[in-house]
Amino acid sequence: MVLAQAAMEGRENEILTAGAVLQLIDLKGMLVTGDAMHCHGKTAQLIWDRGGEWRFSLKANRPALHADVAGFFADPPAPLSVHTTVDANHGRIETRRHLVYHEVDRLIPTRSESDEAPMPGLAMIGMIEATIEHPDGRSTTTRRYYVSSAPLSPTRFAGAVRSHWQIENGLHWVLDTAFDEDRARNRRDHGPENLAILRKLALNVLRTARPDISIRRKRKRSGWSDAFARSALGQMR
Repeated sequence: MVLAQAAMEGRENEILTAGAVLQLIDLKGMLVTGDAMHCHGKTAQLIWDRGGEWRFSLKANRPALHADVAGFFADPPAPLSVHTTVDANHGRIETRRHLVYHEVDRLIPTRSESDEAPMPGLAMIGMIEATIEHPDGRSTTTRRYYVSSAPLSPTRFAGAVRSHWQIENGLHWVLDTAFDEDRARNRRDHGPENLAILRKLALNVLRTARPDISIRRKRKRSGWSDAFARSALGQMR
C-alpha cells in the first residue's frame, strides 16, 4: 500500500526526494529497503536517526565497498550458514543461495574515499547467488550484494529481499499494466503529480476490496456496476 509520495522539484534528485518522503513516515522498528541508488550515508543516517533499520542493494556506485564485499564472499574465511530457495517459472528453475556475515567491523576498513561515506549502524553484509537453469539446458549464475543495519539471519535476509521485489511486482507493474501509467502523456504544471496521486489512491482502495479478484477485474466491474463501486469505496473506514 502506498503511504506517501513526493514530486522532484527543479534540480532535486531521487535521493533527496526519498529523504523528504521518509520524513513523513514513522520509521520506528521498521526495516527500510532501497535499491543501490539509495545506498548512501545520508539516507542511512536519516533512517537510523528516526529509529528504523535499513537494507540497501550494493553495486558499483560505491566501488570500494562493493569490491570489499564481493572479495569477501569470493573467499570467505569460514563456511557461512546458507538459506536456499528454489522457484520454477516459465520452464526455468532458479536456485537462490542467501548468505550473510555479521562481523563487519574487521571486514570493512575506514577509508577517505567519497564512496566510503560512513553507513551508520552497519551490522551485516549479504549475498544472493542465483543460478537459473533454462529449458534449453543453459545455466547462468549471478551474484547480488547487500548491506544492512539489521543483523538478519539468512532466512530473514531472504524474506527482506523478496519483500522488496514485491514493491515492483505489486505496485509499479500494476500501475503500468492495470492503469496504463507508462503511456500517460500529461506533462504540464501539476498534472503528472495529481494524476499519480489519484492512481495510487485508487489502487489502495482496490487493493483492500475483494482480494479474491484481480485489480484489472475490479476496475472494470467498478465501471460497469455502481453497486460494486460503492462496495469497494464503502469498505474504506
